[in-house]
Amino acid sequence: MTREYSLSDLLERIYENQLALEAALMELTLQNERQGLADVGENVRGALFVIGENAGHIKQSLAKLRTQKL
Repeated sequence: MTREYSLSDLLERIYENQLALEAALMELTLQNERQGLADVGENVRGALFVIGENAGHIKQSLAKLRTQKL
C-alpha cells in the first residue's frame, strides 16, 4: 500500500539521516584521533560544526512547517 508523504515528512527523514551521518562521522573521527590523526579529526570537526549549525535551522523550519500544516 503506497502512502503519500508530505514535504515535512520527507524533510524530517532527511534530517534524521543527517543526524545519523553526523554520529557516524564523529565515531570515525574519534577513532582517527586515537590513532594519532589529529589533522583529520580537526578537519572533520569543522565540517561537523557546520552540520550541527544547519541541523538547528532545519529543526526550526520543520517545526514551522508542521504548525502551518495544522
